[in-house]
Amino acid sequence: MSRVGQKPVEIPSGVTVTVNGADVRVKGPKEELAMTMASGVSAVVDGGKLVVKVSDEEKGNLHGLTRTLIANMIEGVTKGYSKGLEIQGVGFKAAIQGQKLQMWLGFPKPVEYTIPDGIKVVVTEGTAMLVSGADKQLVGDVSARIRSYFPAEPYKGKGIRYKGEYVRRKVGKTVA
Repeated sequence: MSRVGQKPVEIPSGVTVTVNGADVRVKGPKEELAMTMASGVSAVVDGGKLVVKVSDEEKGNLHGLTRTLIANMIEGVTKGYSKGLEIQGVGFKAAIQGQKLQMWLGFPKPVEYTIPDGIKVVVTEGTAMLVSGADKQLVGDVSARIRSYFPAEPYKGKGIRYKGEYVRRKVGKTVA
């Protein structure tokens, strides 16, 4: 049995959690999120707390995972999640065009990324981006996809990196 899964999840005021069989819906001030639990795992709303229970001992590893996913959903609809990205390099920049993010990364054409629903991307000063939304997994996925277009390289340090990420620099070739 999971120690994490045994802890009840506090439901703050202004958030409604609805459990219908294996479906869990969390509605808050920012957004509404839904999830389907694995078989053998159930949830019960008791007052201002949500308790996740497991019926099959083999599903013990999904017990803590399900509780954490529901807790992340509750935090997402109340506070939200965000990740910062930085672009470094001469001529490297980004801009928002409607629902698309355009990035000039030294390629012949600008790279375009369509921003999915539920995600907000803010570009400041052309080189700093903030990806935010209520779904923690989706915020991380969008940030990783944006970063994958030109990850920070170790020789000149140019590219896209997470805010505060340290890129270990390497020494280039030396001429004899």
